[in-house]
Amino acid sequence: MAQVLILPGWQDSGPTHWQRLWAARHGDVVVEQNDWRFPRRGDWLARLEEVVIDTPGDLVLAAHSLGCIQVAAWAAMSHQVGRIRGALLVAPGDVEREDLRQQIPGWAPVVQARLPFASVLVASRNDPFCALSRAHAWACAWGSDWVDAGDAGHLNADSGLGEWPEGRALLQRFWKET
Repeated sequence: MAQVLILPGWQDSGPTHWQRLWAARHGDVVVEQNDWRFPRRGDWLARLEEVVIDTPGDLVLAAHSLGCIQVAAWAAMSHQVGRIRGALLVAPGDVEREDLRQQIPGWAPVVQARLPFASVLVASRNDPFCALSRAHAWACAWGSDWVDAGDAGHLNADSGLGEWPEGRALLQRFWKET
């Protein structure tokens, strides 16, 4: 089975977020960042590269919000992408939207290149940080399978997902694929 790397978004995932619950229950590795409040793109990409290099075996990525944007940017520049079995991309944050561009500078434009590994993008119809149409456009650009999560907010702890078994089931598909 592949090791799961958890990629939280801006301001990190709190203790009741599905990402942190997965790490506690399943031993997934959280890619910790030096600065969750003021994320610098280069620092985040370098940290992901470092963790991928230092973690043996095949890997699966489980990204939320800004972590999704990080995956697209990292995949476009890394020589380690062949080790990734797949990526679960959940509720990408629209860093090209004017309010988020000002709060999280340096992340726009979002990389539009097809991901070199299998992926599935899950988005909500009422996510306050990204319109469904934008998330769907990124799924198309990245070559990701698409899952419409309905009205589920930002698919975080506030959404009441708990350990989010539906998301874990989507992630497990990458353990079966070659």
